[in-house]
Amino acid sequence: MTDMRRTLLWVVFTMSLVLLWDGWNKHTGQPSLFGPTSRPAAGAAAPAQPSGTAPGSVPAAATIAAAAASSPAVGTPPVAGAPVAAPSRTVTVTTDVLQVSLDARGGDVVRAELLEHMDPNDPSRNVLVFDRSAERVYLAQTGLIGAPGLPNHLTPLELQSGETTLAPGRDAVSVVFESAEQGGVKLRKTLTFTRGDYGVKVRHEVINTSSEPVSPQLYTQLVRDGNPPPGESSFYFTFTGPVAYTDAAKFQKIDFGDIEDGDARFDKAADNGWVAMVQHYFFSAWLHTDPAPREFYTRKVDNNLYAVGQIFPLGSIAPGESKTFDNLLYVGPQEEKKLEALAPGLDLVKDYGWFTILSKPLFWLLDQLHKILGNWGWAIVALVVLLKAAFYTLNAHAYKSMAKMKAINPKVMEMRERLKDKPQQMQQEMMRIYREEKVNPLGGCLPILVQMPVFIALYWVLLSSVEMRNAPWIGWITDLSVRDPWFILPLVMTATTLLQTWLNPTPPDPMQARLMWIMPMVFSVMFFFFPAGLVLYWITNNILSIAQQYLINRRLGVS
Repeated sequence: MTDMRRTLLWVVFTMSLVLLWDGWNKHTGQPSLFGPTSRPAAGAAAPAQPSGTAPGSVPAAATIAAAAASSPAVGTPPVAGAPVAAPSRTVTVTTDVLQVSLDARGGDVVRAELLEHMDPNDPSRNVLVFDRSAERVYLAQTGLIGAPGLPNHLTPLELQSGETTLAPGRDAVSVVFESAEQGGVKLRKTLTFTRGDYGVKVRHEVINTSSEPVSPQLYTQLVRDGNPPPGESSFYFTFTGPVAYTDAAKFQKIDFGDIEDGDARFDKAADNGWVAMVQHYFFSAWLHTDPAPREFYTRKVDNNLYAVGQIFPLGSIAPGESKTFDNLLYVGPQEEKKLEALAPGLDLVKDYGWFTILSKPLFWLLDQLHKILGNWGWAIVALVVLLKAAFYTLNAHAYKSMAKMKAINPKVMEMRERLKDKPQQMQQEMMRIYREEKVNPLGGCLPILVQMPVFIALYWVLLSSVEMRNAPWIGWITDLSVRDPWFILPLVMTATTLLQTWLNPTPPDPMQARLMWIMPMVFSVMFFFFPAGLVLYWITNNILSIAQQYLINRRLGVS
């Protein structure tokens, strides 16, 4: 049992060192050991091979890729020191929550600013999701394929009508673009922005101006470079990249590196589902919730530039007739409760990893506590108190076992010194002492291991919840999603962790004893860079654990 205890300690210590090393790698620009990395290819850009082909059409993804590669402004990402290609005319639409720039070339969304979310790296600016600049390429595009010459995201469109600012007292504002006759059709694209809503309604009306039936297909895609968001932490990993969802395959993350290698795995066709680009706290998605056949694809557009999209067959359109198709472009925060109502599975973009089954009910409980207390910091404290109360009996067994181990520790230390040259006899004597004193050396470990999944799930809730952004607690803690600016909480956490270590029994093995004091210091280094909300959660847990351990030690007469 002593060997098993030593093994557990070494595993925890080794994983701590690995996490620290991985954090340092990401901090210095090296590849992460656990997360995806963008791997820009050398040389000139080349169109990607199609991931699939829509029924009865030319290879759809290849057609889009070829069109994108021919556009300097879209297909080629800006490089340092090179000028950005001049865009065509842009129209900026402002609502109460969004400021969006639309390019008359294709009606692309080329910039989206979230007016209610401050940039954590520059408080004078708001968060940018879509952007087309020298630093970042991140766009939402649509167009038609299926026959030569159809309007696509490179086609110049004319602004037909539309106000660009949501006036007081109005609930929505619409912008209409229309193409000239091209490939026998006209494309009218209407984008409607609604007050208080991060979802943009996008209607495509395809008008057959030819004398023959046409059967076009509509594509909706998100194009993004593979770089991490600005200011991303080096000490914890959050996923950045494309995702796809279908009822059959559920939520599927797609690494940029897999797209680069042509090895992206996801459902290629369904009559339901959506695609998105996610990053920490924010995301964009193309949504069409009505049942309709669609093809899913990913592609490499250029060096370090990737796309994920859907292709919808529109069916046959007779001469002189038209067909409309509606989508929703979401660009905003990962607000779990609101996303659940938009599309099946959309709340999964808030990435809890393996612990989703535990994290979702924990977030629900945290949200209910916030409604009562009105402060996310105190809601975190209250949630940890409730969890400690729920595990009180289990913890009591663990702490009693630790107290007994501490009580017999002098006897064990004396025996080890006396039999240090007789390891086999020492082991037998130690087992005899444990048996006579009715002590289980693992009694303090197993109850804690049972609780670990719950507290790890809570860790991911606090790390992933956009509700923590700009949420104050008390005094100097004005944003629970960023590190403590004065490092007071990490210092308190270090002190409580060391006190908790002192209350636990000292292992008889000198190496284990040293390890017990080294581990809190290792963890403390990491917590100096963690969001304040996470550190608050650990401090609360430590204080409650210390109180329970202290009371049990006093009851058993252990000092």
